Amino acid sequence: MKAVKKDKPERGISLSETAIPAVGPDDVLIKVRMAGICGTDLHIYKWNEWAKHRVKIPVVIGHEFVGEIEDVGSNVKNLKRGQRVSGEGHITCGHCKNCLTGNAHICRDVKVIGVDVNGCFAEYLSLPAKNAWIVDDSIPDKYAALFDPIGNAMHTVMAQPVNMKTVLITGAGSIGLFSIAIAKANGAEKVIVLEPCSYKRDLAVKVGADFAIDSNDSDVEKKVMDITKGNGPDVLLEMSGNPNGLRLGFRLLNSGGTASLLGIPEGAVSINISDDIVFKGITIHGITGRRIFETWYQCESFLLKEGKVVDPVITHYVTMDNIEDGFTLMEKNMAAKVLVQP
Repeated sequence: MKAVKKDKPERGISLSETAIPAVGPDDVLIKVRMAGICGTDLHIYKWNEWAKHRVKIPVVIGHEFVGEIEDVGSNVKNLKRGQRVSGEGHITCGHCKNCLTGNAHICRDVKVIGVDVNGCFAEYLSLPAKNAWIVDDSIPDKYAALFDPIGNAMHTVMAQPVNMKTVLITGAGSIGLFSIAIAKANGAEKVIVLEPCSYKRDLAVKVGADFAIDSNDSDVEKKVMDITKGNGPDVLLEMSGNPNGLRLGFRLLNSGGTASLLGIPEGAVSINISDDIVFKGITIHGITGRRIFETWYQCESFLLKEGKVVDPVITHYVTMDNIEDGFTLMEKNMAAKVLVQP
């Protein structure tokens, strides 16, 4: 089969022929119908500091997908050939304290497809059957391939109440854009987006942002405070991983507010903890992955009711033969969500 691999500790990826993966007794073999390029994949492509310390090469990358079950392991009874599935990319141990107390998304021994084990930028993917999610027939492939990133956005938004709140989103990559639609669907009074790229600010407005402001604007803090009548936003959703965006978000957040942090900085970030967190009484949530499988049910409901609202976020389609074009577009801020059709 064709597969896109990270096989060298340097910038770039390679397309090569490799063996179709074996199917263990508790696994399913999935024929990939569509996949999505994530910001994490871009980190791996660029081979930044995070990737250097996290990714185990060689590995088939990619973790957002929808496909069709081609084969099932001998122990698998609840799934069958021909079913359309997406899948949770975090393969958990199932026996640590976090797994046993309903917090498998922060498993102490998690393995991530496309990072620790082979992922979905391939014609076939082998996945533990417990990680497969049967896709409702009413959800088209282009949405079903995005359960993972929409789940990131859902988890970030739903970590605190947003109804009748003013929400500030720093960073309008695809997950930040999905978060706009989710926050509005859950009753947010106002959604303010800070994003330096004009292309992405335009997309933010298309998916429902009330205000999209250039984060490099010299008056950005005044503009946000004017919108919020001097109070600052009630909720911060930090999606950029940019140190300046993180610090700006904390400075603007209203006292007693809540911050959910999903963006991954490349290195350590200095924060004024006393002034911007302690004395303001801020609550901070670190967000990783999705709550398994609570978030998936929330995403299914959202996509069945509001799916079309995410259409503007899907900006490009590529194949595995020209997949590098997708990475280039994302790196140049000329794309949001790029879908891959194997």
